Amino acid sequence: MDLAGVLLALLLVLVLVVSLLSNLLVLLCFVYSTEIRKQVAGVFLVNLSFCNLLLTVLNMPFTLLGILRSQQPLGGCVCKAVGFLETFLTSNTMLSMAALSIDKWIAVVFPLSYTSKMRYKDAVILMGYSWFHSLTFPLVSLFYSWVDYNSAYASCTLHLKEETERRRFTVFTIVFHSTSFMLSLVILCFTYLKVLKVARFHCKRIDIITMQTLVLLVDIHPSVKQRCLNEQKRRRQRATKKISIFIGSFVICFGPYIITRLIELLPFITINYYWGIISKCLTYSKAASDPFVYSLLRQQYKKVLINIVNRILKRDLYPSSGYNSSLDTENDYCLHRTN
Repeated sequence: MDLAGVLLALLLVLVLVVSLLSNLLVLLCFVYSTEIRKQVAGVFLVNLSFCNLLLTVLNMPFTLLGILRSQQPLGGCVCKAVGFLETFLTSNTMLSMAALSIDKWIAVVFPLSYTSKMRYKDAVILMGYSWFHSLTFPLVSLFYSWVDYNSAYASCTLHLKEETERRRFTVFTIVFHSTSFMLSLVILCFTYLKVLKVARFHCKRIDIITMQTLVLLVDIHPSVKQRCLNEQKRRRQRATKKISIFIGSFVICFGPYIITRLIELLPFITINYYWGIISKCLTYSKAASDPFVYSLLRQQYKKVLINIVNRILKRDLYPSSGYNSSLDTENDYCLHRTN
């Protein structure tokens, strides 16, 4: 193995370790905290973390073996099972992120009717559709024997072996990525841009009140006034930063791999080995970043983790978390500093 292969293997090991620990922490918080379990969004978060954890445990190690051995590390049946799981879990995580964005959109844009629009039953229905949708395509690919070891990605995944089926495989691949990646991306952009619009409106309203207050307080110290103005600026940037992370991480992690798989459909295109593995590692990195993007950096999860550590160390320095963030309304964007 050359130096580039070693670096790619080390990168994948790092992603695997971070993903394993972070997703376990999210599930631990869900089990430990009754407040988190009461939230409808918790259904989507636990499904997302569960899928990421399965992807970490069942798929990443075999891709790592493929990089180290530079050949198929598994038998035919096991490889097909691993490829089936990868297709299912990747699609399911994308749809879970789309469901989370819908939940956020309803909570921010329709805060007064959130409890009636997004109930536990509705969340379970959304997750049921996500599982049905995600299972359909790998079952079809398994039926047509389109799951095998792909050396370009050093992993068991969708792979065309017979040129006679190229047209059918091309249609299948385009439909699969359109109804998973593109559909999820459209939902993410629509919902989060609506959230951003509402957040900016409320931030602007707060800024007007702040400026009126500063005008009335003629004797206010300049340093205090400057701090208020700086806080205004940070408040305006905070919502944009969060939305950019939600959408940007999705595009950066999944985009290169999806584009590569679509370009690969052209018969005269050969995917570079190292680029294929890098794009694959980027998709795996989403499993490592999701717990931080959606859960662990939120104040509620931090408090739960502190309580767990204190209980393990038999300390009671902090009271049990009573923080309830089932509705992340405009306060999440304009009033609270969650990082």
